Amino acid sequence: MGAHSRTSTVAVAGVAQSRDRYFDTLRALALVRVVAYHTFGWPWAAMAFPSMGVMFALAGTLMAKSLERPAPKVIRSRLRRLLPPFWFWGVFVVTAMLVHGWMPGWQIVFWVVPLGDPPGNAWGEQAWEILWYLRTYLWFVLLSPLLLRIFRLAPVPVLLLSLAPVVVFQYVRQPPDDRLGAVLLDLATYLFCWLLGFAHRDGVLARLRPGPVVVLSLAALASGGWYALAHRAEYGTYDLDDIPLAQTFWSAGFVTLLMWTKARLGVDLAGLTRYRRLNRLVTVFNARAVTIYLWHELALVLAVPLIDRFWEVPAFEAYLPLESQWFLFGVGWVLIAVSVLACGWVEDVAARKRPKLLP
Repeated sequence: MGAHSRTSTVAVAGVAQSRDRYFDTLRALALVRVVAYHTFGWPWAAMAFPSMGVMFALAGTLMAKSLERPAPKVIRSRLRRLLPPFWFWGVFVVTAMLVHGWMPGWQIVFWVVPLGDPPGNAWGEQAWEILWYLRTYLWFVLLSPLLLRIFRLAPVPVLLLSLAPVVVFQYVRQPPDDRLGAVLLDLATYLFCWLLGFAHRDGVLARLRPGPVVVLSLAALASGGWYALAHRAEYGTYDLDDIPLAQTFWSAGFVTLLMWTKARLGVDLAGLTRYRRLNRLVTVFNARAVTIYLWHELALVLAVPLIDRFWEVPAFEAYLPLESQWFLFGVGWVLIAVSVLACGWVEDVAARKRPKLLP
C-alpha cells in the first residue's frame, strides 16, 4: 500500500522506558493528531504535524538506547511488548471478519507476526489498515542492530544517504505491488527518521552547528511541500500520507528541527509536571500508546451507530451537535478511554508488570 492515507502512529514498544517529558509530549500529540486525522480527514494534517515521522524518530532513539544491551535480548523484549496487545486486539477484529463472511488463507500467519500486511475483508478494512505502522516498526526493530552499526561508521553521511531509497523508488524503479513492496516503500519513507533517532541518542545532533541544520531542514521542508503541491493533480491530493517522496522530505525537515532543538538546546518540558492533570494525561498516553493506536479506529467506527441512536432521544437531537464531526471526535475519545480501561492492562502483562486500569 505505499505511504498511506492510513496515517497512524506509535513508537509502540518500549515507550515506558522514556521519562523525558519533551519526547512524551510529542508522542501524545502524535496520537491525538492521528485520531483527528482519521476523524476529519484533513489533508494538511501531516504538514501541520508529521506524526509518523515523529514516532519513528522517537522509537529509533529508544532502540539505540536499548541496543546498549545484547541485540537478541532487546528484540525479544520489543516483540514481547508489541505482540500480545496486537494479538488481543486481533482476536476481536478477526472474529468479526469471520462472522461477516471472511475466510483467510495461509496469509493469516501475518495476524500472528505482522511482518507483512495482515489480510482481511472490506468489512474490517478501517480497523486493520492501520497495521502498516506496526509492520514497519517491527521491521525497523529487527533491522536496527545492523542499521546502528552502519550508522556509526559515518553518522552524518549515512543519515543523508538514507533519503536516497525513496528517491530511487520514485524515479528509478518502483517497488513491487505486493506485501514486499509495501514493506520496502514504508521502510524507505521513514528510514531517515529512524536513523535520526540514532543520531540523537549518540549525540550526533548535539554536535551539529545551527546553520547547516536549519538550512538543510528548511530545504527538506521546501522540497517535500513543493513536491506534494506540484503533484497534487497526479495524486488527487496534497496529503503527504499518499505521497511517499513528499512525506519523507517533509518529515525529515520537520523532525530534524524538533530533535535538534531537544539535543542542542536541552528542551525537556520538565515544567509540565506542575500541571498535574495534563502531566497525568501525558503519562497515560505514553503508557497506553499501543492500546490507543490499535483501538482508536474501532472507537471511531462504533461512535457512528452510537450517535445514530442519540437521534432517537428528543433532548439529544435538540441540544447536541449530532451532525458535527467534532461531536464524533469527542464521542470517539470517550470510547477510546473505555478501550484503555478495558484493554490497556494487556500492555502491563506484555511488559511483565502488574495489570492496572490506569498506569
